[in-house]
Amino acid sequence: MDAVFLVLILLLVASATGVAARFLPALPTPLVQIAFGALLALPGINLNVELEPELFLLVFIAPLLFADARRFPQREFMVLRGPILALALGLVLFTVLGVGTFIHWLLPALPMPVCFALAAILSPTDAVAVSAISGRLPVPPRLMRILEGESLMNDASGLVAFKFAVAAALTGTFSVMEATLGFFVISVGGLLVGAAIAFVFNVIRTRLIERHLGEGSTIQILLLLLLLPFAAYLLAEHFGMSGILAAVAAGMVINRTDLKREHQINMRMQTKSVWEMLEFTLNALVFLLLGFQLPDIVGGALDHSLHDVGDYEFLRLLGYVAVISIALLLSRFVWILSATWLQRLFSKEHRAAISMRVMLAATLAGIRGTITLAAALSLPQLMNDGTPFPARELLIFLATGVIMFTLITGSIGLPLVLKNLDLPRDTHEFEEERRARIAAAEAAIRRIEDFHHQRAEAIAREDHSEAFIIAFNDISSQLMTWYRQRLELGDTTLPTPRLEAIRSLERETRVEALRAERREYYRLRGRHHINDDVLRKLVREVDLAETALTGDTGHAHH
Repeated sequence: MDAVFLVLILLLVASATGVAARFLPALPTPLVQIAFGALLALPGINLNVELEPELFLLVFIAPLLFADARRFPQREFMVLRGPILALALGLVLFTVLGVGTFIHWLLPALPMPVCFALAAILSPTDAVAVSAISGRLPVPPRLMRILEGESLMNDASGLVAFKFAVAAALTGTFSVMEATLGFFVISVGGLLVGAAIAFVFNVIRTRLIERHLGEGSTIQILLLLLLLPFAAYLLAEHFGMSGILAAVAAGMVINRTDLKREHQINMRMQTKSVWEMLEFTLNALVFLLLGFQLPDIVGGALDHSLHDVGDYEFLRLLGYVAVISIALLLSRFVWILSATWLQRLFSKEHRAAISMRVMLAATLAGIRGTITLAAALSLPQLMNDGTPFPARELLIFLATGVIMFTLITGSIGLPLVLKNLDLPRDTHEFEEERRARIAAAEAAIRRIEDFHHQRAEAIAREDHSEAFIIAFNDISSQLMTWYRQRLELGDTTLPTPRLEAIRSLERETRVEALRAERREYYRLRGRHHINDDVLRKLVREVDLAETALTGDTGHAHH
């Protein structure tokens, strides 16, 4: 029963942090959630939550990364694969070697493999924290895609590097060849397992669930939302592969197969609504749990007699956190600067130089988060010979301190760096949208004409009244007029303020009309002129139409 109460309290507090974040817009939501978690962990409240790293990765990280991968545009991933892999693989290796060596210089009492293990713990960036902080900022779209792609992929590379560093610390032996081979087997194996699981799910969904239970069945949503990311993660981990990459691969494959299901409106709307709620809850719980660990981590670092390192005063520990965090940010900046320079040097395309402000933003966006904490807490308690693992409490404290440092510097620094940043308008994306709108409107006009001819012949045979034929002609004429107006508005190469104002006015007018319909349906139900079934059916039609106009289920007013 205690576990049930704990879950209910956590869910209640997670909701409260969402409300509190609205009243504190200057503070990033993750920091608010960490603060709430730390308050709940204070001695007087007696709430104790033990964070099991393996369970944490399965329950929280796998579904969140699956959701991110499912949303990530695959064309952009392929176009930006160079910068993404340079950050997700190259920067992780650079961080492990460079920052690991620096940590050994800073704390010479720590064995080198332990220093590399800490650097590996600190190497992955946190997708949730980056998007939470940069969500309201004018981040260049290309940079945002690269950061999202990096945080999708570098979790696996960081955790694999951590695994080999810990193994070297425990056994005292390390082979570069074995580590490199192991890295590729674990990574590629994880990707293949995730893709295979998603492919099997897709076959079952197409041939069994949709055929016999319908497209919007609850079973399909349950399988997709709650079982697929966990199945991919667990199966990959069972075979010794990367469960994190398996969840990412499953999300990407599902994203690709969903493109063939254009008729599944109900499924899309239901899935979107459930995922929005699930993601908010998981994100909030992740940072709440991080806050829960803070008092114990700080207490452990201060009170515990650390093996071969000695006791450290709190300010000295904070100094180590600051120095290591700055080393991480500097190594990230150097890597981004070097990679950008090399790309421009060897690229055949003449691209404009990336501004220093964008490079600084990319550096500050290297925020550490939940993967770092989970990895730190999964450090073994004992060495192979039974002695305590060197400075385990210190390592956990340093990792947590770096998470807090990068969160705070990111939340303060990113708005300053990106303030009044002149973002070039993405004319390429606009041009694609314009052409798609024109092609869709032309296809709709052709279909209306064909449908009108087919139905007109059938109506003539069925001997309908003249008023019926006139009404049908009016419907076709009005629809074709509306699509032709869309063609005229869409026939421009640049998004002029006048065009945008007309489109916005058109959307607002249509939305107002739909909301008036909805209010009338509820008024009629309130006076018992229609029953609940009729109300639900009519309101659903309006909701679908409004969602299509606003592009967000959250905008539909029920």
